[in-house]
Amino acid sequence: MSHIEYERLHHNLKRLKLTTFESILDNYLEAAANDGRSTIEILDYLVAQEVRSKESRSLALRMRIAGFPVEKRLDQFDFGFQPSIDRAVINEIATLKFVHNAENVVFLGPPGVGKTHLSIGIGIAAAQAGFRVHFANASALVEDLSKADGERKLEEKIRGLAKFQLLIVDEMGYLPFDDHGAHCFFQLISRRYERASTIFTSNKSYGEWGDIFRDHVIAAAILDRILHHCTTVNIKGDSYRLKERKRQGLIPKSYSL
Repeated sequence: MSHIEYERLHHNLKRLKLTTFESILDNYLEAAANDGRSTIEILDYLVAQEVRSKESRSLALRMRIAGFPVEKRLDQFDFGFQPSIDRAVINEIATLKFVHNAENVVFLGPPGVGKTHLSIGIGIAAAQAGFRVHFANASALVEDLSKADGERKLEEKIRGLAKFQLLIVDEMGYLPFDDHGAHCFFQLISRRYERASTIFTSNKSYGEWGDIFRDHVIAAAILDRILHHCTTVNIKGDSYRLKERKRQGLIPKSYSL
C-alpha cells in the first residue's frame, strides 16, 4: 500500500464516519498479517467492530433520551417478595410484543411494591431492542403539557411525545390533575391510541381514576383508549421500602408490612 493510498483510506473512513474501523485499522492489519489472516477475515472483523461500536453509541443515546431516573433491570426484580405477580405475564410483556402491536401495560398497586422497577426494567429492555423510549413522572408530564398549551405549543409537544414507541408514565394518581391538565393529557393519549405503546404505573384502581382527573367523563374516555389493548398487572404485595427499613431496625419488628 502506497503512502497516498494509506492516507486516502484513512481520510475516507473518517469521511464515512467509520471511526472505530479507522482507529483500530493499523494495529489490526499488523496483527492480522503476522497471523496470516485472509482479506475476508480482516474485513469481517473490522466491520463487526464498527457495527458493535455504533450499536453501543446508539444505545447510550437512547438511554439518555429515555431519561430513566435510576437503572433497574428486570433480572434484579425480587419476584419472591411479590407472589401476587404472575411471572409468566411479566415474561410475556418482556418479549416486547406489546410494543410491536402498539398495546399498553398498566401496573396497579400500593406504593413500594415494584411498579416503577418493572416499568423501568421493561423500558431498558425496549431501548436495548432499538425502540425509542421516554420515561416521565405523570405530574411533571401534565405540567409540561399545560405549559406547552399556554405557549401555543401543545401540538408540537404532543407530536414529539408521539414519536416515542414506548412512553412510560409513572405515578398516576399521586397528585390530581386540574381540568386544563386533564384535557391536555387526553389529547396525548388520543394521539398515541393504537399508534404507540404506553406503560402506566398507579396506586389507584381504575374506579378511582375519576379522582385523578377530577372529571369522571374524561377519565372514562382516557381509560377507554388505554384499556382497549392493554395488559393490567395488579400487585397486592408489601412495600420493598418498608421491608428494608424493618430489616435495618428503623421500623419495629412488631410492625406489620
